[in-house]
Amino acid sequence: MQVLSVRQPWAWAIARGRKAVENRSWETAHRGLLGIHASLRVDADSLEDPLVRDAGWDPADPLAAAGGIIAVVRLAGICTTGQTGGPCDCGPWAEPGSCHWQLSDARPLPEPVMTLGQPGLWTPAPEVEAVLARMLDGQNVPAGRN
Repeated sequence: MQVLSVRQPWAWAIARGRKAVENRSWETAHRGLLGIHASLRVDADSLEDPLVRDAGWDPADPLAAAGGIIAVVRLAGICTTGQTGGPCDCGPWAEPGSCHWQLSDARPLPEPVMTLGQPGLWTPAPEVEAVLARMLDGQNVPAGRN
């Protein structure tokens, strides 16, 4: 499984299924399962963002933790229209000038799997993958690469 590190509160919004677009400056050929890692850095300015506030941001939520994988989603596609400045239909979370990673089927983990993140897409250590596989087994989600 590939993992993407995302700053809080954006990672929380993805894990809770409230943010279906992740904005990135780059594309990937990867499609399928994608772990969402809440990075150790928090985007403090975004805590006042109306989209975050309307999504119900709750700092007491276990998925508001930093430094661990908090969810698995499906990367269904990437819209590059927004990157070139053209209009797209990716919704309010989509930022102009970015590739819009289209996320679906958010599955929050019962508890964060603590591990250090990395830039870009990355593969977790085998012991982290084993923990993820056990957590996902009860959710009928294949933990292998998709």
